[in-house]
Formats: sequence, structure tokens, C-alpha cells
Amino acid sequence: MSTSDTRPSAPTPDAPVSGRVPNVLSIAGTDPTGGAGIHADLKSFAAQGAYGMAVVTAVVAQNTQGVRGVVALDPEFVGEQIDAVFEDVQVDAVKIGMVANAAIARAIAERLRRHGARRIVLDPVMVAKSGDRLLDEDAVDAVREQLVPLADVLTPNLPEAAVLLGEEPDWSEAEMRRRAHDLLALGPRRVLLKGGHLEGSPTSTDLLCGSEGILELPAPRIETTNDHGTGCTLSAAIAARLPRMPVEDAVRGAKEYLHGALAASDRLDVGRGHGPLHHFFALWEGEGIPAR
Repeated sequence: MSTSDTRPSAPTPDAPVSGRVPNVLSIAGTDPTGGAGIHADLKSFAAQGAYGMAVVTAVVAQNTQGVRGVVALDPEFVGEQIDAVFEDVQVDAVKIGMVANAAIARAIAERLRRHGARRIVLDPVMVAKSGDRLLDEDAVDAVREQLVPLADVLTPNLPEAAVLLGEEPDWSEAEMRRRAHDLLALGPRRVLLKGGHLEGSPTSTDLLCGSEGILELPAPRIETTNDHGTGCTLSAAIAARLPRMPVEDAVRGAKEYLHGALAASDRLDVGRGHGPLHHFFALWEGEGIPAR
């Protein structure tokens, strides 16, 4: 299926939203401990100055130590949630996270095309930080064929990129550059290939790849176990910023925000495993006391 067959008919480039707060929709699963999924997305939207909305694809029993169970919602009901939002609210950007299975992936793609969704950020969530799988095997093809071509920004980490390309996840920095172009060939407008899983590097360098070439976005590594929901947070921050600025600026700002949220995460005490980020580090003073 070609990109032109699947992409919503929207003006290119989209005019920036000005004079009002942008409305941003998350389509993803849940996290009862609040560190990932729609919970992290809504926090990220708010921290970036956007009004957040959420469509639930799956209810996940998880905590900072792992996933205990996943109940995927009926695909048609996921579609009805999307309809309810788009028929009432002007949606300025969409972030897609966990889709759970192929039928839900197809339902999301069909509804986003129908409603002419714009500024779509796709985080191809496949495996939790704990190593638990969050995407059925048969859903990979549906994500690759139905959702990836809709994306204005695709944000895989290295293991996710390897799954999308059918490759082994043993990558070097040089291989990242080559594979970023391979991911772009799947149909998204841009790819943000995240280098956090690249071993032996003192920096965490992401590559933003588009038709104009590759932009390197390095950042110092932060040694912490409070890294639950990093992918959700980054992609949500990009989506929240896209309605008001060019893609490059949105990605740069979102990466800076993620770095700050990671650096401040030790101010939180949540769980005994991979703890969450501090999404409101720039807004709170002291230990969870709102700034006056």
C-alpha cells in the first residue's frame, strides 16, 4: 500500500496553531502506576502547555516491576472513542502508543483516515521496560502497513526498529544511520530513531531522518533506574509541540524536556522497579510542592 493511499488529506505543511491551547489526543494503553501509557501522555501534554485527551486501546495491569496482564478493548469500541473525540473537538495532533493487536491497529488507521487526522506521532510500543511484550505477533504487520505510513513522526527505539525492519537488534552508530533511511522508506514523513539502547556510548544520540537528510540529536546519558515511560513521554511531548512549531524544533524541545524529567526523577519515590520520570519538574518546587 502506498503512502498516498493511507495518509489523511491535510495541507502540507500544516499551519501552526496560534492564539489558543492546542488539543492533543493520545491513543494508547493504561498504566495504573502512572508512569507510562496514557497516564504519561496526559502529563506530558499538560507540561508542554497542551490540552490532553485520551482513547484507551487496552487496560494493562502493570507496575514499575512488570506487566501482569493485558485486556485489549473491542476494536470497534476503540473506533467509537476516536469518533466521539473527532466529531466534537478540533484535534490538533495525535500520539499513538500501544495498540495491542492487529484489529485495533486497523481500526485506528481507518478512523484517523476518515477524520483526516493531522500531526500524527507514532511510538511503536512493542515491549515494556520490564521486557514484557505489549504487542501481539500478528499486529506487527498491521502497524507497519496501516499506521506507519500515517505518521508524521515515527519514534522507535532500536529494538522496535529492528522488529519493524525484520532485523536483529545489534546495531552500531553507523548502522543506525543506514537503518533510519530504511525506516523512512516504510512511509512516515520523518523518523526519530532513538539511540538509548546503543551500548558503549557516553551519549544518547537520536537521529531525526527526513527527506532533507539526518540530524543528530545528542544528549548526555543519565544513569538512573527511573526510566519507565521514556518513549511515551518523548513522543507525547513531540505531539504536544507540533501544532505550534516546525518538526525539528518540536523534537529538540521534547528531547530537552525528557532529559530534564529524567534528571529530576530521583525527587520521586514511586515503586521498587523502574520508576517514572518527573513530568512536572519545571513546575513544582521542592518535593512535590506546587510552585506559587
